[in-house]
Order: sequence, then C-alpha cells, then structure tokens
Amino acid sequence: HLAASLPLPSERDHLRPRIDLVVFMIDIKSKYSLKNVETSLAHVDASFFLGKVCFLVTGVGRVNACSIETNAICKLGKTYCSPVLFCELELEGIRVATAQRLLRMLEVCAGHIPGVSALSFVSLMRNSDDD
Repeated sequence: HLAASLPLPSERDHLRPRIDLVVFMIDIKSKYSLKNVETSLAHVDASFFLGKVCFLVTGVGRVNACSIETNAICKLGKTYCSPVLFCELELEGIRVATAQRLLRMLEVCAGHIPGVSALSFVSLMRNSDDD
C-alpha cells in the first residue's frame, strides 16, 4: 500500500492489514520530498524504528540535479537507527536489485525468515564505521 504522507486516514483502519515495514521514499531532486518525510516521521510509532523502517533515496544517478545533500539523508537514517538505500529507478538492474532488497527486508520484518528478527537484520545492515 502506498501513502503520500502520514498519518494514514483512520476511516479504513479496520480494513488495513498489519504494517510490517515502512519505507520512506525520498527523491533526492526534491527538497519537498525530504520535508514531507521529516513531517511524516512524527506519526510513526517509536517501536517501528527497531528494524521496521527504512529510507529509500531515488534519483541518485543524477548528481548535478540533486537538491538534497546525501549527508542530510544519512544523518536521518542514523538518527532513526534505520537503513538508507540509494537507488536509481531508471536503471532496470538497480531497480530490480533494490526491489529484491526491499522484499527481503519485508520477509524478515514480517517474520517469514526463521531465526532472524527485524532488529537483528538492521544491526547486520549497519556499516562497521557507524560504531
């Protein structure tokens, strides 16, 4: 399910399936995109930041068209202890690889991978230089 921003409308709460993973998409070419994500973050339960949130940054293939510094996005990921994935949706190979990574993350977050929790998965994804 996709939403342009949070909070989600409450009138369909009874029909909404359980949320296993929240992916915040940030278009690196749009400062509004980052501001929308920052505003939406306030509506996410703190327990989701324990392995069930990630940031997906699109448009990274066009460095000259960037409106957002990657440092600001990396800082956001570090602040919320959530992984940041960078991709270029216009390149099929990268798009497919990113979709596969997101699907694997979703499988873990939904509890479909025995012996791996969302929290342990995120700790594995952290860079060693983050410590």
